[in-house]
Amino acid sequence: MQRHMLHPSHFILWLLFSQTAADLPMCKESDYHFEYTECDVLGSRWRVAVPNKADTCTGLPDPVKGTQCTFSCSEGEFLDMRSQQCQKCAAGTYSLGTGVAFDEWDSLPTGFVSHGVTVNGGAAQTDCSNSTWTPKGDYIASNTDECTAMLSYAVSLKKPGTVTFEYFYPDTSIYFEFFVQNDQCQSTASISRWMKISESDWSKHRVELNKGNNVLYWRTTTYTLMGSAVKPVLLRNIAVSGVAYTSECFHCKPGTHSANPGSARCAPCPADTYSTKGATVCHQCEQGTYSEAGSGSCTPRPACTTSDYFYTHTPCDSEGKTQLMYKWIEPKICNETIEGAVNLPASGEKKTCPPCNPGFFVTNSSNCEPCTNSFYSNGTACAKCPVGTEPVVGFEYKWWNMMPSNMRSSIFRPEFSTSNHNTAWEVAGEYVYTTPGDQDTEYLMLTLNVPGYSLPQSMAKDSERSELSRITFVFETICSTNCKFFFLAGYNEWNNNVVEQWNGSKGKQSYSYLIQSNSTVSFTWTFQRTDTFNMERKYSADVAKIYSIHITNVVGGVASQCRRCALSSAEAGSACVPCPLGHYMVNGTGKCQSCPPNTFIKAEHPVGEAACILCGPNTKSNKAHSACVNDCTLDVQTREGALLRYDFSPLANVTSFHSSPRFTSKGLKYLQNFNVALCGKEGRVPATCVDNVTESGREVKGYVCQSTVVPSEIRSQSIVSSQPFLIGDSLIGLTADTTLGSISSPNWLFPAVSTLSDVIFYYKSSETTQACKQGRSASIRLRCNSTVTAKDHITLPSNCPQGTCDGCTFHFLWQSQHACPLCTRDHYKEIVSACIQGIQKTTYVWQQPMECFGGESLPAQKVSTCVTLDFWLKFGVSTGTTAAVLLIGISCYFWKKTRKLQYKYSKLKMTAGGKECELPTADSCAIMEGEDAEDDLMDLSKKSFFTKIKSFSRERSSDGFDSVPLKSSSSLRQRDEEDSDIDA
Repeated sequence: MQRHMLHPSHFILWLLFSQTAADLPMCKESDYHFEYTECDVLGSRWRVAVPNKADTCTGLPDPVKGTQCTFSCSEGEFLDMRSQQCQKCAAGTYSLGTGVAFDEWDSLPTGFVSHGVTVNGGAAQTDCSNSTWTPKGDYIASNTDECTAMLSYAVSLKKPGTVTFEYFYPDTSIYFEFFVQNDQCQSTASISRWMKISESDWSKHRVELNKGNNVLYWRTTTYTLMGSAVKPVLLRNIAVSGVAYTSECFHCKPGTHSANPGSARCAPCPADTYSTKGATVCHQCEQGTYSEAGSGSCTPRPACTTSDYFYTHTPCDSEGKTQLMYKWIEPKICNETIEGAVNLPASGEKKTCPPCNPGFFVTNSSNCEPCTNSFYSNGTACAKCPVGTEPVVGFEYKWWNMMPSNMRSSIFRPEFSTSNHNTAWEVAGEYVYTTPGDQDTEYLMLTLNVPGYSLPQSMAKDSERSELSRITFVFETICSTNCKFFFLAGYNEWNNNVVEQWNGSKGKQSYSYLIQSNSTVSFTWTFQRTDTFNMERKYSADVAKIYSIHITNVVGGVASQCRRCALSSAEAGSACVPCPLGHYMVNGTGKCQSCPPNTFIKAEHPVGEAACILCGPNTKSNKAHSACVNDCTLDVQTREGALLRYDFSPLANVTSFHSSPRFTSKGLKYLQNFNVALCGKEGRVPATCVDNVTESGREVKGYVCQSTVVPSEIRSQSIVSSQPFLIGDSLIGLTADTTLGSISSPNWLFPAVSTLSDVIFYYKSSETTQACKQGRSASIRLRCNSTVTAKDHITLPSNCPQGTCDGCTFHFLWQSQHACPLCTRDHYKEIVSACIQGIQKTTYVWQQPMECFGGESLPAQKVSTCVTLDFWLKFGVSTGTTAAVLLIGISCYFWKKTRKLQYKYSKLKMTAGGKECELPTADSCAIMEGEDAEDDLMDLSKKSFFTKIKSFSRERSSDGFDSVPLKSSSSLRQRDEEDSDIDA
């Protein structure tokens, strides 16, 4: 076998190392600890010794065979690595066996990592490095700024296990998720990663974990649109099971103890006791000090003040009297014996009991009992509803001598506390009020639960237009700081959504909320004095009062009055029935009368013709006469008398659009998303906005709605939509006018360049808020733009980028070719081409700018025969030439004719014989055959042709006849004599 020789340099290094190791002391047990190697494919491992510090000692124990990878210890035990045996934990410590637990958060435990990151492309200058989870002693709190805070913990499980933790998640302005990834950053299959809102109490969450490497993530992203304070997410009591072993036990935290060895958990110390870390017993507080349960120290008792007690009323006695009672807030922590302390006022003052609440009556024992069916009461005695009426059932609380059986008060403390004080609201005769609490940050809650809702018999068949239920309450807040008063509604007290919130002192006022779902059966009023934690109570005098609560149509409710109803027949004892659709009940009778055409009935109980409301312009009532609708068509008469027809049906589908991106102070991007269902008949699909953050999944439906959207990088699975609300649930009308009723859509919001008027749809919502006491409203301008082919080109006013300038009235501009009137013959013109080679074309084109779409199409191009211009030119020249020649010929003919007439006239003149005014008898009537006038008129013949024409045209007598030059009679006589001489 070939032997490998050491290189000389390697040999020198080996000598130096051997000499150095020889100089080191032998390792003691405190210089090293034991660890297991990674498990091999057979599930085996080795135990090896690892020095606590390198190069400090030598002589470590040799590796030995370790336990199987599936080996584990029971609860209350730990694995002693030296003996590789399970040992019981000592008193004052505990162990979960195959798990680890984290219940102390004075600092971030080993293995946890927290960091903050900027979300969805926030501003570059945004610094989120400090936006981390912060340990708070008994729990750890998330960030409250617009950054993403990540808390992670990596654990390797040798077998399937679980992770459990408790959390408090009170604010929907935070997106809180928990998820698990493996070592390849792949999310493991589990239940929903989005945590449920826990407005009232700590919630517990449990997730199964797979064998192998698991990374646990708690991630929060906060956004606040108005800069308001946000309540953080709180975590505590995180426990992970499935680890193969734990090599140490955990000390009990202060305020807890374990008296016996082998404890799986530590027990909290009772009130007025305390313990330190790793305690086996709890110690009693000294005289003059106190502690709450689970405290690590005692606190001196402060002097009693008026904030340490409250007053209440006892139930009415047999004499109809109630006593005013004063009580210390329990547990009592103040000292009434030291200087400056106040004493508890004397109790027992008797007062006359207030009447029972409406629908109840006073028994012989002065107790209040509900009236039975078909009876009503004003709080004294029950009476049967008269014939033709029915009871108005519900619950109406306006006298507070004792807390109603379906109401209870409770306290939630965001800061960890083991106080047993749970009295949050107390009755005080005319109102119910908040009592002083242990801490100013407490949430003082009053919860009302009802079994459900049922419409009266007269409305049961008309549920579509009837109001299911409504809750109305009168309240007041008196505060010296920025207190908060919340009203919540939901399907139970642990899953309520905030409906409305008031900050600071508010005078006595009323608020009403329409209940639209039979699952909304829990209502909570919550009062918080301040969200700034202080060890001392500073604002105990701040108080919220509720004077009355009224909720209608409750199952099992009582009646405070009866209302007139329509009867099924004229017979006595007839049952109440609803009026037919489109009918109202005539005042004071049980008869139903039909509403006028094109009206709708909005009242829950239509009585009198005033209940019939006329539909708005260009709308018609639906079959149920519960609302007015439009079938997406419109006819408009212009000022010039032209009729414009519109067809908006291509825009009738639900359309979604959003505002331009906006950013919070930390750079978090968010959008306002709008959904619009413009028009349509009954059965149309409404616009829907949802809340996909909370478990309740609240949604609203109508014509126009809005929700706040945060881009999907906040949530890896889907886009975040929250805070949905209705802008318009009824169509008021559509017209070209800029004002309809109380809603206005000024032209300056969307300046127009066309002379064609916009068509404006007006909507209104029945939901009222503190800011919008008349409800929200919306106007959608449809503007003709033949170049826009998209069906979702909707914009917001430039000076109101959120769509509203006052928070109540929203304005939108919808440009589309489908917003143009239907085309008619008036929208196009004809163009006739030149005649080319005997063919002429007639083409039809749209008037520009084009302000129509659809409707009548352009006629096809027409082709016809024609005569060209060359032909007409030739024809004209030929005709002109022919006419000129003919005219010359005619002129010559009449000129020659005129010469003959001149000759005859001259000859007649000579034969007149000198008698005046007498002509000689003509020898003949014409020029004899063979005679030539030109030979006889010698003077004329001697002139040129043009001279003759000129003289002919110039010589005309005053009587309009032509003047013909004749020879004189003497000349003629002389000529005759000469002729006779010749003859002789």
